[in-house]
Amino acid sequence: MTIVLALFLLLSIIAPWVARRIGASVFYLLAALPALVLAFVLTKTQSILGGTPWSESYRWVPELNLELTFRMDTLSWVMSLLVLGIGSLVLFYCASYFKHSSGDIGQFAAYLFGFAGAMFGLITADNFIIMFIFWEITTILSYLLIGYSRHRLSARSSALQALTVTTAGGLAMLVGIIMLGHSLGTYSLAELVERGPALVAAAQAGDNNTMSLGLLSAALVLILCGALSKSAIFPVHFWLPGAMAAPTPVSAYLHAAAMVKAGIYILLRLAPGYGEVAIWQNILVIFGAFTMIFGGWAALKQTDLKLILAYGTVSQLGFLTLIISGGTPNAIYAAMAMMLAHSLFKATLFLAVGIIDHQSGTRDIRRLSGIYRRAPKLFWVSLISAASMAGVPPLAGFVAKEAVLKTYVGHTTGWQSAVTLAAIVLGSVLTFAYSARFVWGAFAAKPYNYINHEHVKYCQESADGGRPAALRSKSGKKLSPDTAFHQVSYSFVAAPAVLTLLTVFFGFYPEPAHLFIKPFLDAFPASAPELELHLALWHGFTPALFTSLAIVLVGLILFVFKRQIEEMQRALPHTPSASVVYRNLIDLLDRFAVWVTGMTQRGSLAYYLAVILMTAVVVPTAALFINETPPLGNIRISESPAQWSIVLVMIVAALVVVFVRRRFLAILMVSVTGYGMAILFAIRSAPDLATTQLLVETIVLVAFVLAMRVLPRDIPRVKAKDGKDGARKTLRVIIAVGFATLMMALAMFTFSSRSLPAISLDMPRLAYEIGYGYNVVNVILVDLRVWDTFGEISVLALAATGVASLLFIGGRADDRNQRLDTTTMKKIEKSFTQRRHISVQQRVAGQFSSVERDPFIVAGRTLPPESRSILLEVVTRLIFHTLIMVSVYMLVAGHNLPGGGFAGGLLAGLAFAVRYLAGGGAELRAASPLSAGAFLGAGLGLSTLYAIAPAFWGDPIFSSYVFDFWVPVFGDVHFVTAVIFDLGVYLLVIGLVLDILRSLGERVDEKLIKERKNKNRRKAQS
Repeated sequence: MTIVLALFLLLSIIAPWVARRIGASVFYLLAALPALVLAFVLTKTQSILGGTPWSESYRWVPELNLELTFRMDTLSWVMSLLVLGIGSLVLFYCASYFKHSSGDIGQFAAYLFGFAGAMFGLITADNFIIMFIFWEITTILSYLLIGYSRHRLSARSSALQALTVTTAGGLAMLVGIIMLGHSLGTYSLAELVERGPALVAAAQAGDNNTMSLGLLSAALVLILCGALSKSAIFPVHFWLPGAMAAPTPVSAYLHAAAMVKAGIYILLRLAPGYGEVAIWQNILVIFGAFTMIFGGWAALKQTDLKLILAYGTVSQLGFLTLIISGGTPNAIYAAMAMMLAHSLFKATLFLAVGIIDHQSGTRDIRRLSGIYRRAPKLFWVSLISAASMAGVPPLAGFVAKEAVLKTYVGHTTGWQSAVTLAAIVLGSVLTFAYSARFVWGAFAAKPYNYINHEHVKYCQESADGGRPAALRSKSGKKLSPDTAFHQVSYSFVAAPAVLTLLTVFFGFYPEPAHLFIKPFLDAFPASAPELELHLALWHGFTPALFTSLAIVLVGLILFVFKRQIEEMQRALPHTPSASVVYRNLIDLLDRFAVWVTGMTQRGSLAYYLAVILMTAVVVPTAALFINETPPLGNIRISESPAQWSIVLVMIVAALVVVFVRRRFLAILMVSVTGYGMAILFAIRSAPDLATTQLLVETIVLVAFVLAMRVLPRDIPRVKAKDGKDGARKTLRVIIAVGFATLMMALAMFTFSSRSLPAISLDMPRLAYEIGYGYNVVNVILVDLRVWDTFGEISVLALAATGVASLLFIGGRADDRNQRLDTTTMKKIEKSFTQRRHISVQQRVAGQFSSVERDPFIVAGRTLPPESRSILLEVVTRLIFHTLIMVSVYMLVAGHNLPGGGFAGGLLAGLAFAVRYLAGGGAELRAASPLSAGAFLGAGLGLSTLYAIAPAFWGDPIFSSYVFDFWVPVFGDVHFVTAVIFDLGVYLLVIGLVLDILRSLGERVDEKLIKERKNKNRRKAQS
């Protein structure tokens, strides 16, 4: 299964590239993989349905009970039929749907194909946390697919709405997952379900040793929040109709067969273990019943074909939720049968709507007329699937609905079952009515006065070229002419036709479906009622059959009186829709956010620092003295006079910063405190910390100096207008001194309160035995605490990207040729030709350069003479390569000697900074073999690949290995694979420094040059 997921990921990545070369045919290529995987899954049928799940497991984070475990049992196998089978057909259908599309279908193909892979991971993941990761991946991809038509405001808002609702539900579910998994000590879905009945029985009996009934109920409610929001159950149902802004293949797959079934899948998965919990049943009954009835009622007044199906899907999802609420083997059996039938007919109908929209240019039933004459194949496909949705025999929907009715008709034992049966009957009546409305609206020849003739193109034209003449039905009723409709190719209608054939086959011969579903019921405890149902087309004259006939009859009456129903719906009091309520709540939240922002974001750095430092003083101080304060002891003020002398210099430098008025001097004094800290580290025998502090302080100093060019030379002394300047200065002094004092106190109390041996005493041994290195600091960073380092470099990459996005709105603009472009070179050569004969004095002054054509330092060609420093250029020529070589040495030797990827990357970045200071932005681009973005991406990508690679060998993520071998010249080599991760850090730090130099350096240079040119132009004009 991991190989399948890897193939999905790989093809998703290359899909845009392939689409640019073969166009819409890329969908045929993508459709092949889920079809092949489905064929392979079918070869596992006998063993899976025989009770031997197909499983794979890889260690990940054992301390957190996290394993990459994938398991395909009966339920996952059945879901695979939908995810892979319908997914393959939808991808095949996309080739015709996007055949003449001018948009970027490569991205769409990647998103849709990736979604299929994420759904496969979701239904096969046995670890609840891993399942949640795939759950959120489907949420993100759904957002991208719904908002695919990004130029349309409705698509963007609908995508954001779906993302907000489902993500909120997902976060609630995550809390419930952690509560349940932590209480039972496992996140395995199989184990959670297996231990569920005993846990529920113990909780109901008042045994709180494992989990109390209240805590269990809270966990289940939170999990239901995620499942029901994903399956568009009231009151968050509104995101699903809004998601119809997506292309129709998305609606057919995500919102009929795949994504919305994720919530149903969770309900089915947990039902054998927790279906008997009262709050579980009550929530599913109440919300499922209301959703089924409301969705069916809303579908009756829609005029957009996709919205009819969308509200119908909401109704059917409520139907499935309502069935599952029973919690018995019969209820789960009927729900799974209904889920199969629903996926077949609803995907078919969405695909049919896509064809109608594609060929006629509209989905509005007030503009469609006579389509059944123009597309008879499509008409019969849609009619059969709509009849299945309506529960008409002998189709899949009828067989599945018969199983549902047999479960509840005559078996009402409480208010839940009574409400369930009433909602099922009423909801099924509405389902028949909107199914008939869909067929009539999409294909029938409409009355002449029903069609909006101002917005319709007709297939027929009158003799004088005007509006076509009206037609007459056999009864003499005036009908509208047929809507213009292009001929449908066989490949376009193939996918819905295949699904329709499966619907018919399921109806006539439901035995395979029975054999597919029945083994899952073995997950129920032995005390559960035995299964009494068996899917069949004919059960005899039973109460369920008569109920079905009554549903069809009443539904037919509702359809016949559809005009009266529409008028009644319009006459009812208008209430705000759920989407309007959602937008109002979001608007209220936005207003509240603006108010909070206005109250807190004053634009004053002093204000922000005061709030942060006061919080940092008050909260720890309260925590320190509310509880028992440990006595101070074992505190040594210093160990040598050298420390006092360094500290004295740092204190003087800090005081100078407070009183000095020159910015440059203030920056230098701040750097003195940083360099002093580096010396203290060195004195305390911490060469790694000292080296890193020294390099960081130098890079920061360069960044400050570069940024200072756009700031005033002097620090302004602004006095408060209210005359309270003295009081504010006093407050600042109190805050600063209080924060410093507290930090010292916390450090002393922390060391004094230690009661156990320090773990740092074991670090040298752990570094050698686990990390295979002698440099404890570096081994901690790249092995023992590698997750922390990975998080930190991820933040660095995000920060660099954020800076670049703010300063380079049109893109980083750093992917151009690293050497000077041809136009610039020609101008330079022309300048050299014109100024070949210059005086010796001019040459010595450096006003013109006569260096070689492609010099090491290009400052002579890119910088004005007054901005050059010959001394700096010479020094740069001498030290640049040395710094690069030393940085590489620090990288490879850092596992055993002072150094490492972070320090080496800083040193390499400092080398590039020297090149920039000597030659400007052009020199920086000439010196760097790659762009800043390429360095950042390569570093983060290499670190990520290093992290996940051990999983392919069955080891935990971030596992390191050691290899000892002999190499000519170098001799014995002790190679630890953690160096690969260190290399990723090295590249990422270089990219970060390059981004700083380009943003605070080159971008400021461009601004200063532009201002200088404008100033000179104004002088010339005056």
